[in-house]
Amino acid sequence: MRERSVEHEGRTAEPDKRTLRRELLTVRNRLTADDVREAGAALAERALELPELAGARTVAAYVSVETEPGTLALLAALHARGVRVLLPALLPDQDLDWGAYAGEGSLTLVRHGGRMALFEPAGDRLGPDAVTTADVVLLPGLAVDAHGMRLGRGGGSYDRVLARLERADAHPALVVLLYDTEIVEHLPAHPHDRPVHAAVTPSGVRRFTRA
Repeated sequence: MRERSVEHEGRTAEPDKRTLRRELLTVRNRLTADDVREAGAALAERALELPELAGARTVAAYVSVETEPGTLALLAALHARGVRVLLPALLPDQDLDWGAYAGEGSLTLVRHGGRMALFEPAGDRLGPDAVTTADVVLLPGLAVDAHGMRLGRGGGSYDRVLARLERADAHPALVVLLYDTEIVEHLPAHPHDRPVHAAVTPSGVRRFTRA
């Protein structure tokens, strides 16, 4: 997807985040189950090559849903390495609690009202601050730009996570998992948005220099 602009009355207008989300989700929704599974396997292979993950003791991750880049292969590989993997559980206020991953059988499908159903850890909850113990945080997203700015789904859950890390003076590696076409030149950003350190796609890793 290329950066787009529209000229209107002598000014340049960017697509807003809502429009971009709709366009990106439309592309994802064309993917078949085989597309998603193959991309997930390649994504896991690329992610496991990251030196940040090689040395990580605790990784905050998530379980992919629908046509998101698949994460189950990556979660299984991290768990097999002996990494402590934390998975989110959505709270009523859209904040995230966390629980430990103990294999695919430790997941339960939870429906949150009219929102999508999510696979969440079935064990004890560790509290929203558990994420501050992570060496790496794997983030969902719809796109990332050349400056490392991530476009999420708009619920704000991971904005809270990033703000919580900042308040705790915690500095894990921030890595977003995407499809190859979702690395773009520019995304609109708000003052509270925080850049990621790297993006992993099925074909490789893109790193970003933070100012």
